[in-house]
This record gives sequence, structure tokens and C-alpha cells, in this order.
Amino acid sequence: MANLMRLRDIQDSHPDVLGTDYFDPTGKTAYGVNNDKIGKIDGALVDDTTGRIRYFIVDVGGWFSSKEVLVPAGLARIAGDEVYFDNLTKDVVEGMDQYDPDYNYSIEQQVVRDRQVFEKAPEPVQLTEEQYKAPNTLELLEERLTVNKDRIVAGLLRVGKHVVSEDRQVNVDLTEEQAHIDRTPVNRPTDRQIGDDNQTVEVQLEAERANVQKQTYVTEEVNVDKVAQTRTQTFNETVRREELDVQQDGVERVAGTTGANTTDDLNRR
Repeated sequence: MANLMRLRDIQDSHPDVLGTDYFDPTGKTAYGVNNDKIGKIDGALVDDTTGRIRYFIVDVGGWFSSKEVLVPAGLARIAGDEVYFDNLTKDVVEGMDQYDPDYNYSIEQQVVRDRQVFEKAPEPVQLTEEQYKAPNTLELLEERLTVNKDRIVAGLLRVGKHVVSEDRQVNVDLTEEQAHIDRTPVNRPTDRQIGDDNQTVEVQLEAERANVQKQTYVTEEVNVDKVAQTRTQTFNETVRREELDVQQDGVERVAGTTGANTTDDLNRR
């Protein structure tokens, strides 16, 4: 019957079983269903004969005041420095036994306990051998720029009118009548005596007079509208991404995001 040992214990007592290149989840943030934060990873239990990680010790202090439980390693999804248990709900954790660091756990007995909890949960999980293998996929994260556009008032245009006064001249042709006296010399006799006739001839002289008035005219129509113009604005930001670190035979190499091979599981990356 295979027993389970804490990863930190086998690191000290049986380093030859682990080798020098293995995955240690200790200290990573743990999330449950719907990405709810539930606590952190407090370590792992490994098969004492092969050194393969079988369980994560999960501190679910985010859901309970103080409780550590054992979750099959294959239910974990690792992304950067965070571990996600997409099938781990509060109801499931409530039915799990609290981890006892002084108890000698066997793989066979713990598998029975797991099935009693996960297969009877509101959303049952059928555990297979794959659920007891450490995840062999790392998600490398990368920051990317996303742009959202907001509508703002960038300016205000007011169109009005005001009165401007200026002097104008207008030329008008006016006609007026003037007296014209035509005198013709005459030499003929008459019976009238001088002083007997005191006649006066009157002639009305007419003239045109200008009557200047002002008339208002519409000289221009102004329509105010908006026209959209597109301009390009450049923003400079610093983004980060995660690259894979591969260590073998004590020599560390940094692989790019496209040329690295992670291996079959993270116990033997």
C-alpha cells in the first residue's frame, strides 16, 4: 500500500526520489469555482515510492475560518502564480475532512474518501486516475493593450449676430423748375396811360424733393452643423509577459514562448 508524504519532507529525506527538477505549488494563490478566491496552497502530498504529486494541500481560509483539505492534483489548473480548481465549490469543501499533518495517509484510503465527497456533491465529479496526476500544463500570461473610447465635449461653438453701423451715401437726381424770362422788343402805339395798369404775372416753380427711407433685406443664411473627423493618437505603455524557465542538470535556461517543451508532467518537467 503506497503512502503519501509531504513534499517538503521527501525533499529532505529522499531527494533521490524527487530528483532536482520538480514542481512545487507551495505559496500559490488558490481559486475555486467561478474564480472565487479560497486561500492558498500550503504544500503537496506525493507518492512515497515515485515522488509524484498526488494531492495539493489547500488552505481554504477564504471560505472557512481555518481549514486545510486535500484536493487531487489533477483537478488543478495552473496559470502563472495562481492555481484554479474549477470543480471545487464551498459545498464540496464543507464535506471534506480537514487535513491532519500528523496522520499517515495512504493513497488507497484517500481515494475512497475523495469519491465519497466529489461523487455525492451537488455537481458530481467522476474521479479518474488522471485526477491524481499533477497538471502538466503551465499557462504563460501576457499583458496586452486594450483601448476603449469615451465621448467627451472637446469644444463649444457659439454662433450669434450683432449690429454694425456704417455711413452710406446715395446719389439722387432731383428736378426743379427755374423761371425763364423772354423779353422781346416792341414798338407800337397804345391808348393806355402809364400808371393805369399795375399787372403782376405769377408763375409756380416746382421742384422734386428726396424722401430717403430704410428697408431691411436678408443678405445671408447661416446653417450650423457638425462634421466628424478622425485623427490618430499614439499611446505608449509598458506591457509584461511570462516566459518559461526550464532548469535541467542544475543549469538554467530561459526559453522563448514558442520553443519550449514542458514535458509530460510537472513532477518531471
